[in-house]
This record gives sequence, structure tokens and C-alpha cells, in this order.
Amino acid sequence: MKKIISLVFMFISCIGIYAQQIMDATAAYKKANDLLERLTIEEKALMVRGYNKFFIKGFEEKGILPIYLSDATQGVNIRNNLPDPNVVKQLERSTAFPSPILLASTFSPDLSYQYAKAIGEECRAGGIEVLLGPGLNIYRQSQCARNFEYFGEDPYLVSQMVSQYVTGLQSTGTAACLKHFYGNNTEFYRKRSNSIISERAMNEIYLPGFKAGIDAGAMSVMTSYNQIDGEWAGQSSYVIKNILREKLGFKWLVMSDWNSVWNLEKVIKSGQNLEMPGSYNFGESVLGLYHQKKITEKDLDDMVRPILATCIAMGFYDRSKYDLSLLDKYQEHEKIARQVAEEGIVLLKNRDNILPLDPTKNRKILLTGKFIYEIPRGYGAAEVIGYNNVSLIEALQRAFGRTVYYIEKPTVADIKEADIVLLSMGTRDKEAIERPFALPKEDESLMRYVTKNNPNTIAILNTGSAIDMSAWNDRLAGLIYGWYGGQSGFEALTDIITGKVTPSGKLPMTIEKTFEDSPAWGYLPKGASLYNELKNEHLINVYDVNYGESVLVGYRWYDTKNIEPLYPFGYGLSYTTFTLIKPRLSSKKMNDQMIRCSVTITNTGSQKGAEVIQLYLKENQPSVSRPEKELKRFKKIFLNSGENQTVEFEITPEDLAFWDDETHDWKVNSGQYSILLGTSSRHISHILSFTKE
Repeated sequence: MKKIISLVFMFISCIGIYAQQIMDATAAYKKANDLLERLTIEEKALMVRGYNKFFIKGFEEKGILPIYLSDATQGVNIRNNLPDPNVVKQLERSTAFPSPILLASTFSPDLSYQYAKAIGEECRAGGIEVLLGPGLNIYRQSQCARNFEYFGEDPYLVSQMVSQYVTGLQSTGTAACLKHFYGNNTEFYRKRSNSIISERAMNEIYLPGFKAGIDAGAMSVMTSYNQIDGEWAGQSSYVIKNILREKLGFKWLVMSDWNSVWNLEKVIKSGQNLEMPGSYNFGESVLGLYHQKKITEKDLDDMVRPILATCIAMGFYDRSKYDLSLLDKYQEHEKIARQVAEEGIVLLKNRDNILPLDPTKNRKILLTGKFIYEIPRGYGAAEVIGYNNVSLIEALQRAFGRTVYYIEKPTVADIKEADIVLLSMGTRDKEAIERPFALPKEDESLMRYVTKNNPNTIAILNTGSAIDMSAWNDRLAGLIYGWYGGQSGFEALTDIITGKVTPSGKLPMTIEKTFEDSPAWGYLPKGASLYNELKNEHLINVYDVNYGESVLVGYRWYDTKNIEPLYPFGYGLSYTTFTLIKPRLSSKKMNDQMIRCSVTITNTGSQKGAEVIQLYLKENQPSVSRPEKELKRFKKIFLNSGENQTVEFEITPEDLAFWDDETHDWKVNSGQYSILLGTSSRHISHILSFTKE
């Protein structure tokens, strides 16, 4: 049976939900002015700086309650180190959801909505008014150990996932905080880094995700640690007033990242509203600056007003702090977390269909490597411990029984005697560091040692971004990118290994063969070396990070420069097969109206499964350098064996636009364009052409 699916921007349909739940800005600001008049200069000075590490100061006698801000994108980081732990009743547990980059691998905005809604419900149960997420910095290079917190390398994919994340989270009454604004694409001494980004790259690559989140109604934004053109983002009028407020139209609360600013007077005059966490010693105080007449009361009013308006619009001052009824939804949240893991784990290699493994078959399955008993996760602000955690060995032995056995340091004989080797490896990515593209020597040696001695090795990689696999990738029979799967990630992984679940995840970034192939190669200062633990970030030796690749980030770089990746963006295997047939355009000419592109997808295999149809656009004879292709639409389709659907995409003139540095605006050229339909950036099935008149 054929079904016609019309693809539209999902966030448009959600604006109505947002409007019903959040007060109009005009009304909120009117009420904010009324509250502002009740505050003394001393109280205003206290409100513009955080207190108790994660709170906005309140004055309950004046109707202004303290507001709790909590990390992060993939669940609630339960804080046990607050100076005053009695200010809030912490949750006893929170669900450890899969990492956002795994969520992005689902290519499912619907799941992003459900994922964020579940997190928002736990926030409401725990008295958390603002979740410090989603994190949405672009994956520019593989060594950034915070990539696991983000949504990949493509601005369109990021925008679609973030838009639904914001809508889902805020449907619960929890405010989203978009972070980190902007140009925070390295963690190497991030407070010393100065991002130099062209106007075009800023508009085409690094701002679209933030714009999508703002358009979806995000109620707060966090500025980043790095400098932008020589000034720290959190105290930059250009970043906050010109870009965030004027260009993107953001009306609500702007906060600094924790201890990310250095000049209090600049902070106050920059458009910033809240300096966090408020404990840093600037050598002068807000009141001191006021009494010295370096700042005015109007400066403080301008800072406090958006804080109050945001809290009023969200209803923070008028509702019960805790919604304990939501504590009954943990089981539902676990199911969502598991579904995300099932749809986001990526099968990259399956030689001779070694997978799935039949659990009823009697054979020796050797398990070795890392993360056998430990739940892999990223560390830092985003760390979520979870509950009901299921280890890899526990999940596998539930399915396979004693046919799966673990040997920590297998001998050559152990490896050769096994019918199958499951080799678990990965990294422990962490905020504030960069980690090498190459695995540690001991881990790399184990990968080579095992793959050399058993051709039936299936590798399971638990990590937050790409790693160097060049020495042993070709020896593998199977390769599964498990990311950081959260508390039930290994159960989902086991279901994929056994075939109970057909894999459907797709890479949201490119895996390069060597780091030298990356557009960011050479970003470290001359003579610098990576560190494992952050020792200091003193503001000496500020270094420039030149984004010389401009708009050629990720697959845009590899495809345009004709550099073959190890695994391309958008790639992922299934246990079934799909074909794309009958591509059609509603017109071969585009004026100022949209055209429609349709294609029929058929499940030609024997298993039910899902495929992601990806639509890329290319200007055939551009007037400026443009990427070989750019993702503009995608749709994940679930089909039974033999079933087909016809999918329809709408393409508008805006989809053809590029940023023109001369006019400082978007521009669409007339001429020939190509639509490329496929299942990854390197697996294109059909190319259609049309003319923009």
C-alpha cells in the first residue's frame, strides 16, 4: 500500500502549543516592570549574579521566587554539592538518557520531542525551572570531547532536532537554555580560545541551530567560554546585542556559562542578564561600580527585566515548585530512553551478514575489552548517573546465557578458540578537554591483537565522536557504534545484536580515515599538546582558532575536496534492504514558489526496518564557492517486508540561499540546481535537476 507523506517543518505546527503555554512577551514585560519597581538597587545587584551555584536570587516577600537551573541535555544531573542543599529537594533519581549525538543518529525529530518532554517531566518533579540544555554546538572536529553533548555536524539536522527538543521540553513548563552561544567548537583551554569565523560561516553553519531553537520558543540562552573576534562571548555586546538579540530576535533570559567572564562592567553593559555562578571575584562588585558611577541603575534594570519577564512568562512565580505526580512516569521515561538507543545505535559494518547472532545457536562468544561492567558515559556538566543501569555483560548473558563469557586479558588461544569475539571499546569523553583521535596505546594494541587473531570479531564502540579505526577497520566482521547509550543502552544494543531490533541509526557526522583529513587539522597552537585533566585556564596565551574552512564543515568538506572518509555522514546499515524508485519533481522550474519532490521507498528485504531518505541540494554553477551538496530534508520511514511508501518533500527558494558577504544578506542565484536523493551523503540513488528562474 502506498502512502503519501507531506514533509513540512515540524516546528511550525508546534508554535501553537508554545503560544498556549507561555505568556506573550508584551504582557510578560509589562508585569516585569511592575515587579522591577519593587526592587531596591541592592536587590537588583543581587539578581544579576547567581547564588548557591545554580540559582537565580529570589525575594519571596516581593513575589520573586528563587529559580533552580540544572544540567543538562541528556537528563538531570543531580547536584549533591550545593552550598545550601536545603534550598531545593533534589530528585532521588533521574533517567540516564542516551547522549544527544546518539539522539541525532535517530534522524527522528519526533523522538527528540519525546526525549526532551520526558526530561522536562523529571525537571518539574524535581523543582527545576530551567534545564541547561540543549547543547547544540556544531561538531567541527573529532577531538572535541564535548561532541557527545551535541547533535552532529550538519546545521539542518541540528535545527530539526533542536526545534523539537525545545518544544518537547517546554511543553512541560521547563524552560530550555540553548548553549553555548556561539563558536564553542573546541574544549582545548576553551577560555583561552578566540574563534575567528567568517560572516558567511556564522550564518550558514553556526547560527541556524540557535535560530531554530529561538523560533521554537526557547526561553533562555547561555553564552560560551570562548572569545569571538577578541572578546569573550559572555561580555560581548556584539555577540549578545547585535547577533543574539537584534539578528536572531531573542527576547528572553541570557546567562553566562559558569565563570566565563572577566570584566564585570563589560558584562553589565553587554546585554547579558545573569552572570553565573555569581561567586567569582572580579575585584569589584556591582554596587561598587554603581557607586563609582561606572554603571547606572538603568543598566541594572535592563539586566533584571528579561530575567523577571522570562520567569513570569513561564509561570515560575505562580505555580507549585514540585509536581510530584510526574514521579510516576519513570517507567515511561525508561521506555523512551531505550527506544532512542534502539533507533540511534549505528551498524557500520556487517561482513557476510555475521549479524544478527542467533541466541539459540550453540557457539562460543568471547566478550572482552572495556565497558563490560561499567556504563559508558560522558563526563562534566552533562553526566547523568541513572538508575536500573544494565551492564553489557548482564544484557548479553540474559540473551545468550553462558555462551557469552568474559575474559579480561585473553590469550591468542582464547581468541582463536572463540566462534565470535565481541570486542567492546571506546572513550571517556569529558567537558573541558580534547581527547586524541587515536585510542590510547593499550586500547589500540588490544584492537589490533584481537582482530588479527579472529576474523569473526564484532567491535562495539562506546564514544561521543569519531575515533581512529584505520588500522583494524578492514579486519572487522562487524562494527557497531553504540555511542553513550544511557542506562538501558546495552539492552538496546543486545536487541540489535540478536536481531530483535533491526538497526536504523545513521551517522550525524563524518568519520575520517585520519585526523589530518579533517578541515580543523592544525587547530591547536604551535607546540601545544593535549591534556587529560584540566589544570588551569589562566588567561595567558589566548590563541586564535581560525575557521579557515568557512562553510565546508563535515561532509561539505570531504565531498567538496574529494576526500574519501572511512564512513560518511548519514551512513548506517540495516538487516533489511531498501530501494528508492520513481523520483519526481512537480516542476522543473522554480519561481518564487515551492516545488515538490517525491520518491517511493520499498523494503526489498525479509525484515521489517527503517530507512532515512536524505535530500541534498547543489547549485550547479555557483557564483561563490559552495559545498558539493547540502542536506535540506530527511525523513525516517518504517516499513514491513515488501511494503512501500511515497514520500514527498517541499523545496522552497529559501532552501537554495547562501549568505552573501557583500550584501550581508541571504541570496538566491538563478540557474541550474540538482536534487540528490539517497541514504547517506555518499550513497546517492537519484539526481534530479531544475531551474531557478
